[in-house]
Amino acid sequence: MEIANPINDHKRSNLYLTIIILSGIVFFIPFLGRVHLFDWDEINFAESAREMIVTGNYHRVQINFQPFWEKPPLFFWLQAGCMQIFGINEFAARLPNALFGIITLVTFFFIGKKYKSPRFGFIWAIAYLGTFLPHLYFKSGIIDPIFNYFIFMGIVFMYKSLTQSNPGKGFINNYLYISLAGLFIGLATLTKGPVGLLVFLISYLLYFIFNRFKNFPEIKKILLFIFFFTIICLLWFGEEIINNGFWFLKEFLAYQADLFLHPVASHGEPFYYHFVVVFIGCFPISIIALPIFFSKKITFKKDFLRLIKILFWTVMILFSITTTKIVHYSSLTYMPLAFMATVYLDSLLVKREKMRPFLLILITLMGFVFSFLLAAVPYVANHHELILPYLKDPFAAASLNVNVNWSGFESIIGVLYFVAVILAVILFYKKQTWKGILFLFYSTAICLFIYLVAVVPKIEKYSQGPAIDFYQTLQGKDVYVWPIGFKSYAQYFYAKKPASPVYGEADEKFLLKGNITKPAYFVVKITNTGFDSTCNNCTLIKQEGGFKFYKREPVSQ
Repeated sequence: MEIANPINDHKRSNLYLTIIILSGIVFFIPFLGRVHLFDWDEINFAESAREMIVTGNYHRVQINFQPFWEKPPLFFWLQAGCMQIFGINEFAARLPNALFGIITLVTFFFIGKKYKSPRFGFIWAIAYLGTFLPHLYFKSGIIDPIFNYFIFMGIVFMYKSLTQSNPGKGFINNYLYISLAGLFIGLATLTKGPVGLLVFLISYLLYFIFNRFKNFPEIKKILLFIFFFTIICLLWFGEEIINNGFWFLKEFLAYQADLFLHPVASHGEPFYYHFVVVFIGCFPISIIALPIFFSKKITFKKDFLRLIKILFWTVMILFSITTTKIVHYSSLTYMPLAFMATVYLDSLLVKREKMRPFLLILITLMGFVFSFLLAAVPYVANHHELILPYLKDPFAAASLNVNVNWSGFESIIGVLYFVAVILAVILFYKKQTWKGILFLFYSTAICLFIYLVAVVPKIEKYSQGPAIDFYQTLQGKDVYVWPIGFKSYAQYFYAKKPASPVYGEADEKFLLKGNITKPAYFVVKITNTGFDSTCNNCTLIKQEGGFKFYKREPVSQ
C-alpha cells in the first residue's frame, strides 16, 4: 500500500499551481489586441470606458456621452484603468477578463484542493482552460467572465458559512465567510446589475428547500450579508442618488426589467436556445459532465455537488424564460459544468475505470464537427467562389470580395485538432485517463490560441474590417461620422469621437439634409439601395466589401 508523503504532496500541489498560473498567462494574455473589438458588446463596453477617460467622469456610465442605463460601472472602471496604463486599444479593453481568467483558474484550484485534492483542483482549472466558450470569453472584452466570478465566489463563501465544521468559535467561523459572500454579490451587482443578487437568492432558496432548511443562517448572519452587500452597492448607487436624485436609478431599474420581460435588440430566441449554446459551445466538458447530471452513485461532497447543480439549473432556466436571449447570458453555467466534468474525471482516476463508451462516441462526433468547421471556414473564405452561388444576402456576398491574404495552411489547424481529439479518446479508452485529460484540454486550448491568432483576424476583415479601417482614418478630424441603416458602436470608439458635439440617431436627418458646418462621413451597407435619395449632395468615396462610404461637404452660408 502506498504511503502518502506530505512533502511530495506539497511539491505536487505547488507544481499544479505553477502550471495553472503559467497556462493562464500564456493562453490568455498574448495577442489580446490582434483583432478589432467586435460590435456590439465589446465595442460598446470599451467605448464606455473610453468616455470615462475623455470626460474624467468615472461615476456616470455613458455611450455617445449620453447616460447608458444598461450597466453599472465596475467593469468599465477596470477597463479604464487598463487603458490609462496601456492606452485606449483592444489589448487594454480585454485585459481585465484575461487577468480574471488567471484568477478564476487559480480559484478553482484552491477550491478543488480544499474540498477534494490538489489533483481535483488542477483538473477543474485545465478543464475550464480547455473548453471552447470559457476560453474565448477570457480573451474578450465583455462583462460576463468577471460578473460570473463574483457570483460564484459569493455562492462559495455562503456555502462555507453554512457548513463550517466548527461553528461558534472565532470571528472567521461566525462572520468572515458570510461577510465575503455579501461583498462578492455586491461586486456582482456593481458589475452587471441586480440579476447577480437574483441568481444568488434563487439558488439558495432552492438549496434550502432541497435541504429542508437545514443550516439556514441565523438572523445575525443575514443582516451581516445585507450590510456588506449594501455597502458595496452604495459605492455607486448611493453616490448617484445623492448627486442626481432617483431618476437615473429609476431608469436603470426600468431597463433591467424591460430586458427581462421583452426581447431587446432582436435577441428573442426559442426556450431551448441556451441548452443548445451550452451543450455545443462548452465542448468537451458539456459531454464529460453528462453522467454527473443523472448519477446517484457520486458521494463526493454530495451537498456541495447539489448546490453546484442547483446553480447550473437556476441560470439555465432563468435565462431560458427571459425574452431577451444572448449567448453569454447563460455563461455562469460554465463554472458548475466544469466542476461536474471534473467530478466524473476524478472518479475515473480514483476507480481506475474506463470512460463510458457513449461519451467517447459523443466526444469523437463533436470533435469532428468542430474540427470540420475550424478547417472549413478558412478554406471557404479562401475559395469563396464555392459558396457565392448560394448566398442570398448581397451584403454577405460583397463582403467576401475584401482582399485578405490566406496562406492556404490555416485549415490544417482544424485537421490537427481532430487528430488530437482522436488520440485523447484512445487514451481514455485505454484507461490512461490522466494522459487523456491533459491531452484533450491542452490540445483544445492550443487549438483555440492558434486559431484566434491565425484565422479570426482574417475573418473579421470580411465582416466589420472595412468599416473600422475607415473610422480609424477619421481619428482627430473635426467631422461627423455616422452609420446609416444599421446600429453600431464602432464609429465612437474607432473614430475616437470627441465629447462635443453630441449627435446620434435623432440627428440623422440633420446630418443627411441639414445645414452642417463641417464634413459628414457616412458608412452604408450596400443593401441600402435608397441612400442616395435620402442624402443631399453626398459623394461616394469608395466601396469596400459590403460597405459604401460617403462624404457630405458643409453647406455654404
